[in-house]
Amino acid sequence: MVNRILIRIKIVQIVYSHLLNKDKDINTSEKELFFSLEKAYELYHYLLILMIELTNAQSKRIENARFKYTATAAEKNPDTRLVNNRFIAQLRENRMLNEYINRQSLSWVNEPDFIRIMLDRILASDFYKAYITSEEDSYAVDQDFWKKVFKHIIVEDEDLSEILEAKSLYWNDDLETISTFVLKTIKRFDESKGAEQELLPMFKDDEDIEFAKTLFRQTLMNVEANKKLIDQHTKNWEIDRVAFMDIVIMLVAIAEIKSFPSIPVRVTLNEYIEIAKSYSTVKSGHFINGILDAVISQLKKDGVLIDKM
Repeated sequence: MVNRILIRIKIVQIVYSHLLNKDKDINTSEKELFFSLEKAYELYHYLLILMIELTNAQSKRIENARFKYTATAAEKNPDTRLVNNRFIAQLRENRMLNEYINRQSLSWVNEPDFIRIMLDRILASDFYKAYITSEEDSYAVDQDFWKKVFKHIIVEDEDLSEILEAKSLYWNDDLETISTFVLKTIKRFDESKGAEQELLPMFKDDEDIEFAKTLFRQTLMNVEANKKLIDQHTKNWEIDRVAFMDIVIMLVAIAEIKSFPSIPVRVTLNEYIEIAKSYSTVKSGHFINGILDAVISQLKKDGVLIDKM
């Protein structure tokens, strides 16, 4: 689940913190890097169980209304399609999910107001109206409903972003990325696999773990050498006025270019330009693109880099 895009972002963030805090040693910062990646994986599970919590809340709401002394005919005979959603039933029984949430003690129990308001928004949506009036009643329809609700209602909700930021500093910028993994998981679910449906692993393989370790260490171990490379090509800029985040992004990018010759240089360049657009100034993408192009040309000229653009 933790892909290289997320690894790069986390490394940029932790390198930025490490260089600002001169008391940190590389081992401590590396532990922080992997802890932040573990927190991203925790968020993945936290968002999965949110859909279960919302379904459970609707079930409780129906039961409470049904047994009211003044219950209406509609309350006594409610539409139960949402509470009987087959995708959610499978997710609720998922072995991997239950093992993880029990181990990490994950729960939305302390957010009743958010659950109530979010449920109201879902029930008032066109997605819900189309869902309960659909002539087709199948697992695929149940699955598609939650895919649409998650993508267009849950992820875009400002209250959710605020709650996640309050719960963990590591989640401040993770929602957009992790939500794509949740959507991928919803699409991957197969009714025939029941409780044994596999969730996404934390890392795709050992190569990604090694990529994270190597890139992080190579960045910090070569700060001075790579900063000199940057300085050589910022003569038209006052280096002290260049955003510190821009410097950090370029340090990580250069470390990747030098350490991973199998990754096309253009791929690396594009990844860090995108990071700059999200995490630095408005002009950072253009600036970093220009400087890194010049650095790459210098590395080729010096024979450090084979032309793989």
